[in-house]
Amino acid sequence: MTSREWDTLASEIRVTLGPLMQQPPIKLSEVANTVGGVRIVAAPLPKGISGEIRPDPESPGNFLIKVNKHDSARRQRFTVAHELAHYLLHQDQIGGGIEDDVLYRSKLSDAREAQANRLAADLLMPDKLVNEWIDKARALQVEDIVGFLADKFNVSEAAMKIRLGIK
Repeated sequence: MTSREWDTLASEIRVTLGPLMQQPPIKLSEVANTVGGVRIVAAPLPKGISGEIRPDPESPGNFLIKVNKHDSARRQRFTVAHELAHYLLHQDQIGGGIEDDVLYRSKLSDAREAQANRLAADLLMPDKLVNEWIDKARALQVEDIVGFLADKFNVSEAAMKIRLGIK
């Protein structure tokens, strides 16, 4: 099931993103290009900071997502998805910028951070696509479905467990 955050996105955005969400792993750079106005860079960030989104100094009116280049590739992917979710859901609240720590906490409320996390999961692991790959894993008699899916979607096993509702 998709999150209520996905359902609140404008229908044009959901339709535009649909073709990008047909094959794992989801290419977040294509998502950013499609929604427009967002540039993504890996950069050294202060210890404990996973990512940030702020107005792009090189492109007025647009936004820049910085992801901590020292984090693992899978963590960077979730961070980019989380910051894209802020852009899609909270663009009017970004102001001078939002900096997210390693627990994805920022100056925004916990509710806003939870919203960004849920939409990030939808962007990285679309429900319909995850279900298709669960069926494929079962047909292939994969023993470690969580690991198989995490590899296929290029996310952490922890993120996939949360997506699947496994504790």
